[in-house]
Amino acid sequence: MIWWSKARSVPAIAAALAGTFAVGLLIGDGELPVPALRGQAGHFLVAHLVTLFPAVYLLHGLGRGDLRTEAVAGRFLRGLDTGLALAVAAAGALAGVLVCAAGQGDLALVLGRNIAGYTGLALLLHPLIGHRPAAAAVAVVPLLCSAAGWRRGGGPQPWAWPLHPGDSPQALTLVALTLLAGAAFALLRRRPAVELRVLA
Repeated sequence: MIWWSKARSVPAIAAALAGTFAVGLLIGDGELPVPALRGQAGHFLVAHLVTLFPAVYLLHGLGRGDLRTEAVAGRFLRGLDTGLALAVAAAGALAGVLVCAAGQGDLALVLGRNIAGYTGLALLLHPLIGHRPAAAAVAVVPLLCSAAGWRRGGGPQPWAWPLHPGDSPQALTLVALTLLAGAAFALLRRRPAVELRVLA
């Protein structure tokens, strides 16, 4: 268990989770100027972007093992990895609720929900394409949402869950479904369905 914790960089993931909340709350409603490719440009907060860090650190930890070797290990490592990811998502969501209850407002809920959502995407993509391409694909999501996720009236599109307010039931449902699908893929996978290799 100690080996697994070191291999998966669990302390670094915990630090990324805490740091994400600290930075997100410190920056607050700071916005990034992102041009709209479709519809009308809306408010893209820095907090929408910093919530990527726990998922990226999680993917880094998952990529430190060999899926083929771990598939025949005595311990059910896929279960441990999935449990770690779900713990990150739950910790992010719980921290968001607690910080919001402490008086930090809707931004804390957005931080917690988006951490959970990006973690679900990481779980979903890692078994399909591997950890490095998955990290790149997850990082594209907030940029895609900011560029094409706004309606003409200024509100977010239904599918652009990172842009929704913290109390949006639609965004919460999409995040929950992403987490469930990601957990199922992570538990059932043997090796990446598509192996993308970086040429040296």
